Amino acid sequence: MSPNHPSRPRVGHIQFLNCLPLYWGLARTGTLLDLELTKDTPEKLGERLVAGDLDIGPIPLVEYLRHADRLVALPDIAVGCDGPVMSCVIVSQVPLERLDGARVALGSTSRTSVRLARLLLAERYGVTPDYYTCPTDLGVMMQEADAAVLIGDAALRASLHDAPRLGLAVHDLGTMWKEWTGLPFVFAVWGVRRDYLRREPETVHQVHRAFLASRDLSLTEVGKVAEQAARWEAFDAEALERYFTTLDYRLGPRQLAGVEEFARRVGGPVPAAVELLPPATPRP
Repeated sequence: MSPNHPSRPRVGHIQFLNCLPLYWGLARTGTLLDLELTKDTPEKLGERLVAGDLDIGPIPLVEYLRHADRLVALPDIAVGCDGPVMSCVIVSQVPLERLDGARVALGSTSRTSVRLARLLLAERYGVTPDYYTCPTDLGVMMQEADAAVLIGDAALRASLHDAPRLGLAVHDLGTMWKEWTGLPFVFAVWGVRRDYLRREPETVHQVHRAFLASRDLSLTEVGKVAEQAARWEAFDAEALERYFTTLDYRLGPRQLAGVEEFARRVGGPVPAAVELLPPATPRP
């Protein structure tokens, strides 16, 4: 980010529509040229961040908590929801309480969404399905399973188009979590490797400010973002604007309370605390 910096920071980008508002403004401001951007699924980006192949990037919440000793989270930026999320769903042919022992297809590459779905089905509905992974094709899934867990663009497509056409029920994971706990849910945070932060603290803060500015610009001009995305996506601009404004891109006190509650309910070795990037040190 600095003209004296020998290389651009290696930054991850989730290749789902839900992250478009976080990156759209980077192109508008020219900041995108200062980043070495890598696009992939949330799961693979998280793996690359932990392995050291990326310096900064999105990582599924479950993976962040598991590797919190190596990462610090950027404040006030995340992908989450405070109620409906629209793109993390269970699509089912039967009521959820009838899924005990039933086959449930996991077409998701996000460990956080899958873990949340399993948690909700087990704790809220008292069922233990027979889970298996498969390619994301809702029609094929419903030939072999009673329900499917979908995320990202495939889930949005299922919610808006495929499930209504096939007469299937759509259960929004964000809504289910909010009804259960009263809290927002965070699916992914933006992490920075601790070793990179020690070497390049100013660059990390510049990247953080660039993402916050990009998000704020995108949400201010969300109609324009939706119109442009509708040119190459199978959704109209109105649906995309509703989607972008349904998502919660913040990571503040209520979102952190949701993270802590999820970690507590999941149990196991994951820490409940999220260590945030400290404020930049003022220059003398």
